[in-house]
Amino acid sequence: MNAPKQKQKDPYSLKSFRVLVADDYPFMADLMTSMIRELGVEHILLANSGAEAKEMVMMFNADPGSPNHIDMVITDWLMPGGDGDELIRWIRDSKKDAIKFLPVVLCSAYTSEEIVTIARDSGANEAMVKPISAKKMADRILHVINHPRPFIKTPNFFGPDRRRRLEKYKGEERRVMKPDEVKETHERL
Repeated sequence: MNAPKQKQKDPYSLKSFRVLVADDYPFMADLMTSMIRELGVEHILLANSGAEAKEMVMMFNADPGSPNHIDMVITDWLMPGGDGDELIRWIRDSKKDAIKFLPVVLCSAYTSEEIVTIARDSGANEAMVKPISAKKMADRILHVINHPRPFIKTPNFFGPDRRRRLEKYKGEERRVMKPDEVKETHERL
């Protein structure tokens, strides 16, 4: 008796995907570009500072209907002319949805627990430690694409949900209204 074959998911094309790599070290920027190109991404933009990355994001993502919009930003942490933290905060604080919802991956040699926490709290989707491998790069990019996290807005934070595990809440329920009641209330307004 033959075991049933598992249906494999067809791979998708990243040919039209557009990635911005912000890194002040040319060798590392070229290396990351080569790795990303191996994933089938044909449109890779390079910025050598946070300030240059901001200009490029504004140029390509200012118009939400633009066919040339940037789909993901991969940024170094320490750069002259605006660091990765400043870039991430600027993206998340944007008034334009085509900018503020951009996936951002931190890729830095300086990824202590403190820096990863700061990047996460600034709104980074993921973090990678240099030196990186092609597999690590592919895993992080595909994880962001395949497992998008909902965005959360609080008085002090806007960005992808920082929780990694979904666990059932074990405390006392203190909500005044249940979620479906909120929906009904919204419909009446």
